Amino acid sequence: MSSPIKVPHTLVLLFGMVILAQIMTYVLPSGEFERQTAADGHHESVVAGSFHEVDAPALPWHAAFTSLPRGFEAAQGIIFFVFIVGGTFAVLRATGAIDAMIGVLLDKLSGVPWLLIAGGIVFFTAGSASIGMAEEYLPFIPVLIILCVGLGFDRITAVGILLVAYAVGYGCAPFNPFTVIIAQDIAGLETYSGTAYRVILVLLFMVPGFFHVYRYSRKVAADPGASLLAGLPDDGDDRLPDNHPTFVPAHGVVLALVVALIGLLVWGIKVHGWYLSEMMALFVGLAVVLGFVARLSPDTVAREFCVGAAELATTALLIGFARTIQVVLDEGRVVDTIINAVAAPLEGLGPSLAAVGMFMFQSVCNLFIPSGSGQAYVTVPLMAPLGDLVGVNRQIAVLAYQFGDGFTNILVPTNAVLVGILAIARVPLDRWWRFIMPFMVQLWVLGSLALVIAVWMDYK
Repeated sequence: MSSPIKVPHTLVLLFGMVILAQIMTYVLPSGEFERQTAADGHHESVVAGSFHEVDAPALPWHAAFTSLPRGFEAAQGIIFFVFIVGGTFAVLRATGAIDAMIGVLLDKLSGVPWLLIAGGIVFFTAGSASIGMAEEYLPFIPVLIILCVGLGFDRITAVGILLVAYAVGYGCAPFNPFTVIIAQDIAGLETYSGTAYRVILVLLFMVPGFFHVYRYSRKVAADPGASLLAGLPDDGDDRLPDNHPTFVPAHGVVLALVVALIGLLVWGIKVHGWYLSEMMALFVGLAVVLGFVARLSPDTVAREFCVGAAELATTALLIGFARTIQVVLDEGRVVDTIINAVAAPLEGLGPSLAAVGMFMFQSVCNLFIPSGSGQAYVTVPLMAPLGDLVGVNRQIAVLAYQFGDGFTNILVPTNAVLVGILAIARVPLDRWWRFIMPFMVQLWVLGSLALVIAVWMDYK
């Protein structure tokens, strides 16, 4: 089913948003909140009620172009991580272990394809809900795509498994250190307080997520023409070759090394606060070790690594353009203006409606501040005291922040993880929106109900 309207390439859409951001800087007054050093001594949090307009020079007419280098600079960590992941996965694929493993999994799952969807959503939700996995999902995309296509589904099914889990895991996270810990600390709450309710929400919200992906996958399996990607070019790279290698013990060693790397990554993130620099180092080291174990020559490893990295050049470009949107808004000093304007109407609402309003406020903010921790430092200092005034306790204010940030991570094109995953999977942004919007509506409705219930039971 092809779209009757010709939608521009994702890069065109993103650059259009950069230009729109520049126009907003001319229309909206520049303003800012006062900030104070946060409890961790490194970040700054906003002082509630301190917004004021400021004099700021207008951006030059060419800002949409000259801001691009700064956008790429701001996103350099994840851009280089994408290149490293692409290169390492190409080396892994060259060992034959991935194709052999996929062949085994396709045989095992051929009679129960729903198990891939259910198991994938549970696994990835757990990763986001516990240690805040996001960029770490990029290496899983090619494998998921081949599995889904092999079972008669399409690339959107594969992306849906991962991103639905990403949204639920981040939105309802009981333990995510990048959102829960930071937001509760800013709000003056005990770390990990209120965990039981969030665990229940994670389990409940996974159910509609599973059925949304599963219904779509069954429709595509029954009629490939029903795919939202129908009509787009298909280069055949998503299918397992007919002459794929048979699984042998050496492949088991290679996959064991990959699993060990993931375990080391989880440990490092949780215990030592590792992030992109350490992850890139691990993936480069993995590529070298895999080449040695699989007896690939150094030249072969180098060639495969370069080819794999080159294949993700488009992904890197999209991430840089997406980050430029926020750079332009920051340079025009209108982000705080937008936040202040959206937050002001909440003061006249009752507790239940105010809680839902906070959720919607955070959803809008995520477009302009796609970083979960960054959004916490800007918005939670505003929402927590505002909640005190309207009868919404601070635990509920933090939950509203989590919902708004986590759920819309899979919707806003300023989120580098979303843009990167879609680019790797070759899923146009407009096709993704058509797939995910019905689920997003469910999340907004269910999230609102969860907040109303939290108000009723005085969730703390």
